[in-house]
Amino acid sequence: MTKAIRIYETGGPDVMRWEDINPGQPEPDQALVRHEAVGLNFIDVYHRTGLYPLPSLPATPGMEGAGIVEEIGEGVTEVAVGDRVAYAGIPPGAYAEIRRIPVHRLVKLPDSISYQQAAAMMLQGMTTRFLLRGCYDVKQSDTILIHAAAGGVGSIACQWAKHLGATVIGTVGSQEKAAIASANGCDHPILYNDQDFVAKTREITAGKGVDVVYDSVGQATFMKSLDCLRPMGMMVSFGQSSGSVPPLDLGVLAAKGSLFLTRPSLMAYTAKREDLLDHARDLFEVVESGVVKIEIRQTYPLSEVARAHRDLEARKTTGSTILIPG
Repeated sequence: MTKAIRIYETGGPDVMRWEDINPGQPEPDQALVRHEAVGLNFIDVYHRTGLYPLPSLPATPGMEGAGIVEEIGEGVTEVAVGDRVAYAGIPPGAYAEIRRIPVHRLVKLPDSISYQQAAAMMLQGMTTRFLLRGCYDVKQSDTILIHAAAGGVGSIACQWAKHLGATVIGTVGSQEKAAIASANGCDHPILYNDQDFVAKTREITAGKGVDVVYDSVGQATFMKSLDCLRPMGMMVSFGQSSGSVPPLDLGVLAAKGSLFLTRPSLMAYTAKREDLLDHARDLFEVVESGVVKIEIRQTYPLSEVARAHRDLEARKTTGSTILIPG
């Protein structure tokens, strides 16, 4: 037997239980992976609370992990026993010491990237990849606004966007987080508790507005984010840590300058294996070259994931957080 986190009902962090499980033998096109590290992401909170319903209950949450292939099912050619692998995305089930997973979701890890780095970056890093190169193709001379610039995606996005030549504006909640964002390439950190981020963004851009806003906060920032955009700018709403965005009258987009709006997901952008491998390759390239540095700022035992969720929801975390099995 091995252990995993199981939830039998949605709710607060206390619904997560550390229990014995039997992961079973891998079926055709599956692999059995022993985790060395597991990632913590806000989507895990959405699954736990039921905002994004899991396929069924009881269930094991978690969307990101890294480890070693222990067994493979019949017909598997993508990976072999002993391979170092990582993944991010569906199906959930990462909060476990050992799990079965479809092999088409696994990518082989370069030797230069540790299990801990991989678990800290796969979901957030591949999300950053589609934000900067899928939703809107960020280029030199662009000015962008990133909310939660000291968070997991924000920290990676600031570095990557700066490498692409963009001017980066980011919102943060404290001086400490402003320093983290600045160290990651954010040119203009805005303390949203002390400053009106719309007015400050307009000031920084001499009234023009930004080319694109990346908003993972949702309800608290969505409408103001639209006011930060230039005419025909792109609003990318990719999370809702403050709550769901209310229904929107699409006429608002016309009134504010013929704006574009998208609500993307990593699962859609990496549904095809070739797209998944493209995202992973580009992420590995910027990390191996030193363009993007993955800093693990918090580590928790997997058995204490309830404490990690409380800290995440209380905005006590910055950058990447990982969970260690065992």
